[in-house]
Amino acid sequence: MAEYSVFSLLRNALNGNRDWKPAWRKPEPKPAYEVIVIGGGGHGLSTAYYLAREHGITDVAVLEKGYLGSGNVGRNTTAVRSNYLLPANTRFYEHSMKLWENLSHDLNYNVMFSQRGCLNLAHTPAQLDDYARRGNAMRHEGIDAELMTPAQLAREVPGLDLSASARFPIVGGLMQRRAGTARHDAVAWGYARGADRRGVDIVENCEVTGFLRDGDRVVGVTTTRGEIRARKVAVAVAGSTGHVMRLAGIDRLPIESHVLQAFVSESLKPIVHTVLTFGMGHFYMSQSDKGGLVYGGDIDGYNSYAQRGNLPIVEDVMSEMLALFPSLASVRVLRSWGGVCDMSMDGSPIITTGPLPGMYLNCGWCYGGFKATPASGFAFAWTIARDEPHEISAPFTLDRFHRGLVIDDKGQGATPRLH
Repeated sequence: MAEYSVFSLLRNALNGNRDWKPAWRKPEPKPAYEVIVIGGGGHGLSTAYYLAREHGITDVAVLEKGYLGSGNVGRNTTAVRSNYLLPANTRFYEHSMKLWENLSHDLNYNVMFSQRGCLNLAHTPAQLDDYARRGNAMRHEGIDAELMTPAQLAREVPGLDLSASARFPIVGGLMQRRAGTARHDAVAWGYARGADRRGVDIVENCEVTGFLRDGDRVVGVTTTRGEIRARKVAVAVAGSTGHVMRLAGIDRLPIESHVLQAFVSESLKPIVHTVLTFGMGHFYMSQSDKGGLVYGGDIDGYNSYAQRGNLPIVEDVMSEMLALFPSLASVRVLRSWGGVCDMSMDGSPIITTGPLPGMYLNCGWCYGGFKATPASGFAFAWTIARDEPHEISAPFTLDRFHRGLVIDDKGQGATPRLH
């Protein structure tokens, strides 16, 4: 695969773009591999990339049931941040942030990572105190955090309703300047190209229909394109985790699948220069480079594997946006979409060996899957290659729920849909 550079761009501009090579191959699956990664989304592709780059394991197949990036990696609101409270999460997501900061150079592919900041709005003095606590916890871990006054917010986001008569008056906020957004499909394409260049086979339109077993040990998979054997089989399928694991006879996991909707408006002149979150509900928004407002809110209130939601959540999200920006009442919604989130019992992910010999599991990302993409792949590849957790993912074991070592960053208890 050719390197992307200003010189290749100029050369192809002068010859009518005739010499561009495919970003990745379209191989036929081989009968056997050292590692199979089920799921061609951000986490599966990044896992394959880091297996090849960090551990020299290139005999890898990534199996995707549809086209590459058709799942959650292309169905999110693109926010990247590491502004968590508990040490396990702050360390993990900060590791991811540091990988994001060099990702375009690392992949030789522009993932359009824009460090425009993430601002959490506070609407009561108690909530502002809670943000101060979280900001202090972040700073203890070496992560940037800044508590902001309403006057500073007025300069940062001029369109906000900061009046005393606002439905939910704003008393301050917590800013992480290094946070921001990235182009979701570019992340998938970049990792796919990077893995392919190192010899990984990315097999699209190849749905896993079952698991091959030798006693208790998983030794491969059956697919719509035949049997494929492997010494190790890794599952990274986000909201489809429950369905795929049932094919292996695992019917109880501490996760639930829920639909999460997102929306984009018509293009507007720049009005929001950061990622913004609402403190009196669940709403988050940023503005894309094309001018569309990209935003979302709560998950739909039922379990589902469908990539679409229903109207009550649409109404809820729009009302929260207008509580912050009444001037946007006449803005038109251009399109919406849905992703299927695998919500864990404590709101934190699971990266682990097992639960069967020869199997490895990556799931439970709740709302945090996209921003975790680099660190998730890095840590999961380590686990697969070495059969032990990396230090940044060591707390995210599957047995923590049995041992009472839950990582409940939001403090919502054992209710997956609330995280």
